[in-house]
Amino acid sequence: MLAKKRIGDESVDITDSKSLMTEGTIWKKIIFFAMPLFLGNLFQQLYNAADSLIVGNFLGSSALAAVSSSGNLIFLMVGFFNGIAMGAGVVIARYFGAKDYESMQKAIHTTIALGLVASVILTIAGVVLAPMILELMGTPENVLPQSVSYFQIYFAGSLGLVMYNIFVGILQAIGDSKHPLYYLIVSSIINVVLDIVFIAGFNMGVGSAAVATIIAQFCSALLCLYRLVKTDDVYKVTIKKIGFDKDMLSQIIRYGLPSGLQNSIIAIANVVVQSNINAFGEMAMAGCGAYSRIEGFAFLPITSFTMALTTFVGQNLGANNKERTLKGAKFGMLCSMAIAQIVGIIIFIGAPLLIMIFNSDSEVVQFGTDRARTSALFYFLLAYSHCISAILRGAGKPVVPMIVMLLFWCVVRVSFLTIMGNIVNSIDVVYWVYPLTWFLSSVTFFIYYKKADWIHGFGEDIVS
Repeated sequence: MLAKKRIGDESVDITDSKSLMTEGTIWKKIIFFAMPLFLGNLFQQLYNAADSLIVGNFLGSSALAAVSSSGNLIFLMVGFFNGIAMGAGVVIARYFGAKDYESMQKAIHTTIALGLVASVILTIAGVVLAPMILELMGTPENVLPQSVSYFQIYFAGSLGLVMYNIFVGILQAIGDSKHPLYYLIVSSIINVVLDIVFIAGFNMGVGSAAVATIIAQFCSALLCLYRLVKTDDVYKVTIKKIGFDKDMLSQIIRYGLPSGLQNSIIAIANVVVQSNINAFGEMAMAGCGAYSRIEGFAFLPITSFTMALTTFVGQNLGANNKERTLKGAKFGMLCSMAIAQIVGIIIFIGAPLLIMIFNSDSEVVQFGTDRARTSALFYFLLAYSHCISAILRGAGKPVVPMIVMLLFWCVVRVSFLTIMGNIVNSIDVVYWVYPLTWFLSSVTFFIYYKKADWIHGFGEDIVS
């Protein structure tokens, strides 16, 4: 039976040890937390891939190029707010680990209020700026109308997108990765079914793929909200309490702003990369777009373990357990790198067949295969950089990964393309910019992680 605790005017249950990552066997805690995340991200990728697969096979290469060209632009718009949500998750996890449930409640309700404001901003910005940004990216004229349609419809549903990420971040911060998985499975099924009905059944065009995604995202967001409102646990959400706490908002911004800026500026660099791909025409866009859907599956172990590591580090340092933090960080890094590289080898070998699933045009398959075989053997570097970033975010040091990522994944990436693109007129230059910058960031992170006392002084500003 769970113990009761009074928080404000409510009596709530105190979470049992199943959600706490500060107790129990380290590898079990990380694996059992990461596995639902992995499965959830898998379903996320499946329904993202379903968009491209159904669009590419039923609407053709131009429509596939339209959906593909929107990907980096979507991350540019969403990445900033997702970074803020990461900061909120760190704050919530730390208070949860320290068992300061009063402060955790303030953090949760402030985070939700911030998400609602962010949804309005994102909707307006996405719908209004879409045509201008897509034109600046050099989107081909025959693809531009469909790209604009997809993008504007997608961002008209920003509320579902943002609030789903906010609610999932809250659940993951307190150690619950299972319920987000259940809700994502439901929304994935809804998305795929609607894609088939709208596109294959009624031939409604590329915009209907965005409509299907919006509906699915709203369903998953509502399911998460229902869970948070109906629970009697310490993370219970009370609608009337949603609002801004000044001190808590300051902490969330302090820890989330560096990650938000990092995401957005890197996304700008990737938009530049996409512009370089666009210059090689519709088939290059379609082939690289198909690869990006496949690459998303390689990111699954990386994303799963980085989320688990941020929560693990946040909770354990919140509980002032530094030795356990170091052991968990090492285990998570090794698992992520090993699994990511195994997936990379599989993609390297099977690239042509995988690309053909999305579009069988020989030119599209060639572009996609070349892109895959340039990057796939270097996924372990990508995993390492993301894991160190997650560990440092969980330790309350988000500025370090922000600086490293901005330097190599933005400045170096764009500079390399600008200089080499003028010397060598080959799309291979675009392909190689990713492994190069992964290597540079990994070396820098390795040196910092080994030499800096990054764990010292954790949480002194918010955890007594």
